[in-house]
Amino acid sequence: MTPALFLRADQAERRLCLLANAASRRRILCGVFRGASRLGDGVFWYALMASMPLWLGVTEGLRAALHMLAVGAVGLALYKVLKRTLVRERPFVGLVGIECAMPPLDRYSFPSGHTLHAVAFSTLGVAFVPALAVVLVPFAMLVAASRVVLGLHYPSDVLVGAALGAGLAAGSLALLP
Repeated sequence: MTPALFLRADQAERRLCLLANAASRRRILCGVFRGASRLGDGVFWYALMASMPLWLGVTEGLRAALHMLAVGAVGLALYKVLKRTLVRERPFVGLVGIECAMPPLDRYSFPSGHTLHAVAFSTLGVAFVPALAVVLVPFAMLVAASRVVLGLHYPSDVLVGAALGAGLAAGSLALLP
């Protein structure tokens, strides 16, 4: 990419951040996105793992839960290394007009760990229990959107987090079918 293309991409991303963040100024929408983001901190995913034995029986359910736990641990390590290495400030820090609608869990923005885990766990959950797609896919999308709406991530942070989560889940399913 040429510098001019980088500049245009950066400007487009800033416009998307401003547009998405405007939704956080509506009380009801802000509450929905904050709730999704808070559940995406782990609570929803821990409940999903714990419910696997109910969906699949004890043996297969524990295998699915351990599979998810392993992917989650690898995802956590990966995103922490990337954040410490790439040190991209969050949008509310670097962009005028972006309000932080929820305190971040850590300092840096790239990639979105919430989105990484939402996509990874949703992919695995659907692989083990396809009927869960009607809940998991919309919830993962809500978690991903919440990160931009709340002023915590750029759209590219979310896209890369989603790609990493999908890659980790697909790789784990290929290794441990």
